[in-house]
Amino acid sequence: MKKYYFLQITILFLLAVLTVSFTQKDDIVVALKTGNVEKMSKYFDNTIDVTVPGKSNAFSKGQAELVIKDFFNLNKVKNFELQHSGSNPSSNFIIGTLTTAGGTYRTTVYMRTKGDKQLIQGVEFEQKN
Repeated sequence: MKKYYFLQITILFLLAVLTVSFTQKDDIVVALKTGNVEKMSKYFDNTIDVTVPGKSNAFSKGQAELVIKDFFNLNKVKNFELQHSGSNPSSNFIIGTLTTAGGTYRTTVYMRTKGDKQLIQGVEFEQKN
């Protein structure tokens, strides 16, 4: 009987984690489509690896927000198309194509579970030819 309750609790916990991660992924995709770094930054961890053309480093949450905001200001976002996403119990990722006035960028967002949240650990914008 105890095994049955343990199994039920485990399944409910996994469903809750998956539901939260899908909602966060959706929010991040919308933020990328609109170039809204403020909406995206609410999911930033304390330190984020950010790669933009000409700059790649680990930044504090506030610095990362400024770096990505500058990137979006220099490259007015037109659209973001999600290509692929994946998840497991401890991490998630999003890969897509960001179309801007300054070019097209392969965009990858890495997330990791901390507590009950998926927090962004890294963001990469790689210019496509």
